[in-house]
Amino acid sequence: MQEIIIKENDAGQRLDKMLAKYMNLAPKSFFYKMLRKKNITLNQKKAEGSEKLSVGDTVQLFLSEETIANFTEKKQIPIYRETLPILYEDAHIILINKPSGMLSQKAKEGDISAVERLHSHLLANGSFTQEDFKRFSPSICNRLDRNTSGILIAGKSLIGLQTMAELLKSRTIEKYYLCIVAGEVKKAAVIQGYLKKEKEKNLVTVVTNCRQKDTQAVWIETQYQPLAFHNKVSLLQIKLITGRSHQIRAHLASIGHPVIGDIKYGDPKINFIYQKKYAVQSQLLHAYRLKMPKLSGELAYLSEKEFIAPYPKEFADVIKGEQLVWQHGIPEG
Repeated sequence: MQEIIIKENDAGQRLDKMLAKYMNLAPKSFFYKMLRKKNITLNQKKAEGSEKLSVGDTVQLFLSEETIANFTEKKQIPIYRETLPILYEDAHIILINKPSGMLSQKAKEGDISAVERLHSHLLANGSFTQEDFKRFSPSICNRLDRNTSGILIAGKSLIGLQTMAELLKSRTIEKYYLCIVAGEVKKAAVIQGYLKKEKEKNLVTVVTNCRQKDTQAVWIETQYQPLAFHNKVSLLQIKLITGRSHQIRAHLASIGHPVIGDIKYGDPKINFIYQKKYAVQSQLLHAYRLKMPKLSGELAYLSEKEFIAPYPKEFADVIKGEQLVWQHGIPEG
């Protein structure tokens, strides 16, 4: 017999959902059969599977070790040597300063993304055990392109994961980016247009006008403010009013100010110059700041808090090397 004590991350979900995570190879029919026969009980009583679990509840599995093992994927979370750059961590959320080159989530089997490194970090610092991962899997709530650096939000607890996902969906978290672009940009502006995606090429196109029946085009708005400029180079702060894949890069390229280092939407000649001059290997786009909205309940302590991720060395090298003239101050990288 095995006994599962319900923890905070298990609470609030249905019993059958939790069992499906714990024995993830078992068919649903198996659980309902075992519940009917009282081979699986909740707090020593017969259960149907639809019960909502609370902290401290006890689930008893009157099953052989062999049966449980056969229905459980034999997977161990590895611990990686490389440390994850943690910007902030508490019991519910983790903010990661993702380096350029790291995937936010797996693209294919065998990838080691920020999610896998997050799990490794939680095992290494003792926040989670291998057993804990059977019932709840902390995850990344937002995505950044592989070659974009900056803040990734992760849910460490169930309430943290759910709350952050909802705030991102409702766009109540304020997110700001830094980017270094070609050309001198001297005035702030909001640019608008329509974005059309070419799925086969994983590219987007920005157009100013769109036919009403064109269902593949979506409205986009990008706000930018120049922070520094000199020598035909500008450092911009970007605020996304809408949030679409590749929006910043494509939108800026469409007005003649491509992000330096961007191989999809940038200028190859300019990219080559900065690669030779400053060893720029990826697009100079960094998710550097976020501000939480006013919150209540368990995560009220995060209300209106602001977090800033230092920008990468590549940014600092270009800013210093090109002697950019600052118009507005931001925290140094």
